[in-house]
Amino acid sequence: MSTNNESARLDSCPVAGHEPSLASASLKDPELRAHPNEFYWTMRHRDPVHFDEGIGMWLVSRFEDLQAVFADPVVFSVEAGFKDSYAKGFFDEFKAILEAEGGGFFPDAIMTDPPEHTRVRKLMEQAFTAHRVKQLEPEITDVVSGLIDRFADQGHADGVSDFAVPMTIEIICAQLGIREFDPEKIQRWSLAVTAQISQMQDREAMVRNAKDICDLQNFLIAEIRKRQQTPQDDLLSDLIHARAEDEAENTLTFEEVVSLARALMIAGNETTATALGNLLYFLATRPEMQRELYEHIDDDRYTTRFVEELLRLEPPVRGLARTTTREVELGGVTLPAGAHMLLLYASANDDETVFECPRKFDMARKNIGRQMAFGGGVHRCVGLSLARMEVKVAAREFVRRLKDIRLDMPVEDVRYLPTVATRSIEHLPLTFSKR
Repeated sequence: MSTNNESARLDSCPVAGHEPSLASASLKDPELRAHPNEFYWTMRHRDPVHFDEGIGMWLVSRFEDLQAVFADPVVFSVEAGFKDSYAKGFFDEFKAILEAEGGGFFPDAIMTDPPEHTRVRKLMEQAFTAHRVKQLEPEITDVVSGLIDRFADQGHADGVSDFAVPMTIEIICAQLGIREFDPEKIQRWSLAVTAQISQMQDREAMVRNAKDICDLQNFLIAEIRKRQQTPQDDLLSDLIHARAEDEAENTLTFEEVVSLARALMIAGNETTATALGNLLYFLATRPEMQRELYEHIDDDRYTTRFVEELLRLEPPVRGLARTTTREVELGGVTLPAGAHMLLLYASANDDETVFECPRKFDMARKNIGRQMAFGGGVHRCVGLSLARMEVKVAAREFVRRLKDIRLDMPVEDVRYLPTVATRSIEHLPLTFSKR
C-alpha cells in the first residue's frame, strides 16, 4: 500500500495513531500490551513477521500469514509452541513440583499436533454439540440474572470481580458437574495456569503458581474418580466415557481426561471472563451502543452480530504460540527450525486489508464471520459456541436490567493482567441505574 493511500486511510478511519519504533518496542512493556494497536499496525506494514527481543518470540501480525500458519499445523506446531511457552525458563522445576505434589504432570492433550490432536478433538467435541450448547441458554440466563440482582440496587459494581469472573466460574463448574466449589480458589487456579504462558513469570511466582496448580489437579482427580465409578450428566462424565468407534485408541486416557478437565475449567472461565470484561468496558464507554442494544434486545440476529463484531474489535485472546518444525518462509521471512512464534489474533482482526476501517465498530460488515477471536484451522477453540452464548446472554441481560452504565474511573487508569496471551482487564468499576 502506498504512502498516499495509507494517509488517506488514516484520515478517514479510526486508527491507532503514530508508529512506534519496532527496534525498541516489545510486548514485555506493560503499556504497549495495554494499548498495542499502534504496534500491530506498524508490524503489519513494516515487518509483519517481527522478532520481539523482549520476549524472544517471532510475532506474526498479518491476517494472511496467520491463515498460512493455520493451513499447516505440522510445520507450525502447536504442541512444540505450547511446550516452548509453558513455564518458560523454569519448566523442569515446575514439572517436578507437579509430579511430587499434584498427582502427576499431565501435558495438555488438546495442545497436540495431528494426527493425535484429531483423535482427542473428535472425542472432546462430543461434549460441545451445537444442540447441547443451545439448551444451556436458559441456565446461563438464570446465572447472569442472579449475579446482576446481587448488585443492581447498589448502583455500582466491579464488572470483573462482581460479574465476569463469578459468572464464567459458575457456568463452567455447572457444566463440569462440580456443585461445591470456592470461586476465589478457582480464580487463583486460573491465574496460576494462565501465568504459565504469560512470558512474564519469575521463579518465585512459578513456585507459587505450581503449588496452586497442584491443588487444582488434586481437586479434579478426586472429581474424575467419582465419575469413573458413578457417571453423571455432565462434561466430566462425557470426557471419561467418550467413545470414537473409528479410532484405534477410541477413548481418552486418564492423563488426557485430567488435562482436558483442567483446560475446560481454566479456559472455560478465564478467556470468557476476559471477553465479558471487554463487553462491559465497551458498553460503559459507548452509551450510544447501550441504547441501540436495548432497542434490539429481542432481535437474535442483531445480538449475534453485535457479539461477533465485539469479538473482532476486542478479542479476549491476544495470541497463542507455535514453533516451526523445519526451516520455512512466512511473510517474506525465512524462519529456522525451532522458531518460537506468537500468532497475534488481535492484530489479524485489526488488519485493514481484510476488515475495512478495523477500529470502527461496524455490525454491517459482510465478512464479520472471518474474525479470528477463536483462532483458526484444526486448533480453532472447541468451546467457541459456549463462549459466544455466554457473551450474548450477558450483553442482553445487562442492558435489559441496567441503564446509564458508566466507567467509574478514568479510561487511562484501566490496567491489564501481565500476560502476552490475553488482554484481560484487572478491575472495572462501574456505575449504573436499575431499569
